Amino acid sequence: MTSLTPLAFAALGLLAESPMHPYEMFQTMLHRREDENVKVRPGTLYHQIGRLVDLGYAEALGTAREGNRPERTTYAITDHGRAALESGLRRMIAEPADEYPEFHLAVAHVDNLTADDAATALRARVDALRARRDEYDVAATSLQDKRLAERFWLDLSYVRAMLTAQIEWLSATADRIADGVLPWDGPALPNQTSTNSKEPTR
Repeated sequence: MTSLTPLAFAALGLLAESPMHPYEMFQTMLHRREDENVKVRPGTLYHQIGRLVDLGYAEALGTAREGNRPERTTYAITDHGRAALESGLRRMIAEPADEYPEFHLAVAHVDNLTADDAATALRARVDALRARRDEYDVAATSLQDKRLAERFWLDLSYVRAMLTAQIEWLSATADRIADGVLPWDGPALPNQTSTNSKEPTR
């Protein structure tokens, strides 16, 4: 499959549901919180839909005007586009991709902080993630109230589960550091002389 940007791929997924014009697609993405998955702006979305048409993945069905609103062109997915979408989804879901999140790097070097600083920073992240999880709960409740089929917002359920797992690990690790269960000084390896203690001199 020709390489698509995440936004183009998300647009192709929406067109697989039903023909839409770009503004409708933009509003649907915001309503379903897909802006958490891809960076979406109206101008960029229009550009990506044009690329889908150029690739033969989508086609224009026609242009219409409602009231005083600008003319809007409705697009539909093609058979070629549906095949590309399905092929991409199978690969993206089945094959873990190499990702390099900033937080993973920070955890790898968190021993350069004092125990107090490390525990405090981890707990601050817990508070931030709990607030984010609350936002996802509100979004999920809204979609449930509108009776949107669950398969269209499985990503919200997945992200919430991942947030919960992170919160649990971060909280437990912060407690282990603060309680001294996880030693924060001494050598990196047994029988190695410690040359850099992070704990402040008492």
